[in-house]
Amino acid sequence: MAYWLAKNRKGQETDYIQRFDPRFWTVNFPRPMMAAVTTTAVDALRVDCTFYRADDLTGLIWDSVDTIDHPLTAYATNRDYRRLKLSFRWRSTGIMPLDAINGPTLTIEGRDAGGQARAWYVRLWNYAQGTPQDARITLDFSDLAGGFLLPAEADPVHCADIDRLFFSLVPPGYDPAGGDLPGAVESFVEISDITVDGANAVLEIGDVMVPPHGIGMCTAFDDSGTQTPARLIRNIRALGYRGEIVHYMGMSHYFRLIAAGDAQYRVDDQAPALNNAAAAWHLAFFAECRRTGFEPIASLSYELLAMHCPPEWQQRDADGNPAQTGWEPPSSLLSPANDEAMSYLQRVGRAAADLMKRAGVPVRFQIGEPWWWMFSDGRICLYDDAAVARFGGNPPRIDTLTAPLDQAQKQLLDTAGALLSASTKALGEAVRDEAGGAVDLRLLAFLPTVLDPAMPEARRANLPIGWAYPAFDRLQLEDYDWLTAGRANLREEAYAETDARLKYPKSLQDYLSGFVLLARDASRMWPLIDEGLDEAAKRGVPRRFVWASPQVMRDGYVRLAGSGPDDDEGKDDMKAFDDIPYPLALGNGTAVMPEFSTSIVVTASGHEHRNTLWSDARLKFDVGPGIRSEHELGVLLSFFRARRGAARGFRLRDPNDFSSMAMSGTPTPYDQLLGIGDGVRTRFELVKHYGVGSDAQIRRITRPEPGTVMVSVDGVETDAWTLDHLGVIRLDKPAPRNADVRAGFLFDVPVRFAEDRIEVNSAVFAAGEAPSVPLIELREAV
Repeated sequence: MAYWLAKNRKGQETDYIQRFDPRFWTVNFPRPMMAAVTTTAVDALRVDCTFYRADDLTGLIWDSVDTIDHPLTAYATNRDYRRLKLSFRWRSTGIMPLDAINGPTLTIEGRDAGGQARAWYVRLWNYAQGTPQDARITLDFSDLAGGFLLPAEADPVHCADIDRLFFSLVPPGYDPAGGDLPGAVESFVEISDITVDGANAVLEIGDVMVPPHGIGMCTAFDDSGTQTPARLIRNIRALGYRGEIVHYMGMSHYFRLIAAGDAQYRVDDQAPALNNAAAAWHLAFFAECRRTGFEPIASLSYELLAMHCPPEWQQRDADGNPAQTGWEPPSSLLSPANDEAMSYLQRVGRAAADLMKRAGVPVRFQIGEPWWWMFSDGRICLYDDAAVARFGGNPPRIDTLTAPLDQAQKQLLDTAGALLSASTKALGEAVRDEAGGAVDLRLLAFLPTVLDPAMPEARRANLPIGWAYPAFDRLQLEDYDWLTAGRANLREEAYAETDARLKYPKSLQDYLSGFVLLARDASRMWPLIDEGLDEAAKRGVPRRFVWASPQVMRDGYVRLAGSGPDDDEGKDDMKAFDDIPYPLALGNGTAVMPEFSTSIVVTASGHEHRNTLWSDARLKFDVGPGIRSEHELGVLLSFFRARRGAARGFRLRDPNDFSSMAMSGTPTPYDQLLGIGDGVRTRFELVKHYGVGSDAQIRRITRPEPGTVMVSVDGVETDAWTLDHLGVIRLDKPAPRNADVRAGFLFDVPVRFAEDRIEVNSAVFAAGEAPSVPLIELREAV
């Protein structure tokens, strides 16, 4: 499947938005408080806040540089706010009023006329007309000053070089020294009737619309809750995603908290399940999905931010250590045996179902990766007080799942699996009850954990038989640890075992492909993620999703429609490539032209700066001189028409370079180094090296002649491998660490006709002059 990691727009469609468009504001805030911003009209936004401490502060932010949107959909950077006038109506409840000493302030961050970084603090009350809770505010950036009292304390703002603006919102009784508020303070600010006049009142913005490609998107409130739902959905739709969106409600921001002493806060299981900011955001998100034709799936896991999780809810190992993840700060896993914890999850599930009903979307709900936590050394967390009681008071100890287990330990794992499946059933029934019986219920399993071959008995507890079809409407699977590590053998074995154990037909399975944690890994991981989507389609999995939207936007990933195994835009008979050879022998006059692309800049002194734009040469051919008779001319024209001119590719054997052994020698299994084994990797791409050492140019081979391929591992020829699409060797088991993986082969070049017409003059052809038939090499997506 073709994809693109876009860094910026290159001629794609653009439009214009009004600067300060409500969709593009964000919020920021410290823990433990919570805030969210939503759009309430085309010229209005609302910020909902929940304050817990006297020094809590929310920032409502406008950034001059768009760091959230995809490169193809982002708005243009413009730091010049001179000759610009912003006007809006301000209404607030539950925050410090406009006229107070610590009332709402506009902080402007940028640089002064001398280029020095600084900030200005503009008291909004100085530019307001009305009451402290309901006023019209007008900010003329040509005549704007910081300072509390004007004109005595005026600090004129230099508006030509601004990075960002933010309105600071604090609770009544704000005290920078901190301390707990008497109780949670829930508040809102609404900014409406927004108008902008003057120079630079509009910004250019990307307006692409990638054709639908049949893939769904995954989002998460913890990652995306600081932006508006309208902005989030705009990006997803523009990039060709349609249908279902898996939306993880998160583990750190949706709940309400209560003070627990020493500046600590715990989940308040006596209050409504969602804080007001999270509830407002999710209602707006589900409504925006309905408006734009998306089908949201609310996802809830057995995971809470550890600092806010009641200790008795947490799973623990045999030594009492809590089940905590490696994130910073860590999250903790809830015990399926703890009735209070499970009851709380059921209330959250009910709240999600209620919001979906209120938004007018069908209730779709995913139980996301429920498991008994296992540490990397094999310790399993079955020993919290509630679990020990449920297991009879003195369950056998399991120090590690990496060692052989006796029958009593295996029985404990089976019992734990039954308890886990009972808890997911109860959660699903609570959601179904809130939805009035109509719910699409799904379970998500993370295969690298639940089917880790180093812990073969873990599946008893974490992939229980109680989940077997038809316990859920659909089974969702993800395997990104193995996918991005190239562990194809483990993935294939896991699919087979899951099918045999849970018995969901492929038509009722979903696949989640991703994700890229660090931006520096984007170029390595996205090709594998994209390929994973296609592999799932070949396995017969109809619904596939990319995990997750923040990484898609950050890295510029674009899934292109039209060539996937069953993508919506690829179901006609216009294939991108016909895997057949060019039908004629190439004559001596055939021209072969390797071509690179190099940008050359000549300085004023005559020196050159050269930059190679392509890592590999692209070949061009002219096969016209090989046409020797009218019969061959007829064969050529027939072949040209069957390819629809330049529309379809085909194979061509380069007469000068078609073997892994030198240019045209007989291949051996030891010709070309494909890679070095690491004890994990099974996937190796066919390549050919030109030159030696670090200066060698590496050519990707996508069209080998299948019967000629030979493979060796650590100097020994082997037949324990398969040849996949586009010249990928998959070993039956991982190559040993530091072992050379090599191959020999004959190969063709994927090409197409360079033009949509062939011009042949009968008279000159009869006189011996050959026609020109240019071909050009295809860059195949690999």
